[in-house]
This record gives sequence, structure tokens and C-alpha cells, in this order.
Amino acid sequence: MIKLKLKLANSTIKEQLTEFVLVLRSQRHRPLPLLLFLALCFNLVLAPAVLAATGGGISRLNAYAIGLLGLVTVGLAVYLMMVMLQPQRF
Repeated sequence: MIKLKLKLANSTIKEQLTEFVLVLRSQRHRPLPLLLFLALCFNLVLAPAVLAATGGGISRLNAYAIGLLGLVTVGLAVYLMMVMLQPQRF
């Protein structure tokens, strides 16, 4: 565990990004778990913005739910546009 912490402390941002890209490329045949993880991470950024936009009128849990609902809505819209524009792939 100590070696891992030292490795992370000594590695540069470029090395970390390179390793992240390698992980993304290795997940090509199973992208769903990675996409869900990235969506939830993006929701961590989106939910405080939703909470700030409402002026604190809603609870924190509701802000996260609205952010997740927005992500799902955008994802479905992109999927449906792809189905309409490229029906031969589906």
C-alpha cells in the first residue's frame, strides 16, 4: 500500500492520463460500467450547479436526482438521434 501511495505521489499528470486512456481502451467490449461511472462522476459536478441554480430551494438529494435525470434525458436524446440518423447500425 505504501508503494502504491509513493507511486501516485511521484507520477506525473501525463503518466496518469496515459494510464487512464489505456483503461478506457481496454474497456471497449464492456463500456457500460465505465460509462456509468463517468456519468456519476459528472453528476458530482452537475448537482451542485443545479442546487445553486435553485437558490437552495430544494434538498441536496433532489439536486442529485435532477442532475441524474438530466444526464439520462440527454443520453436518451443522443441515442434516439443516432437511431434516426443511422438506422442501419441498429
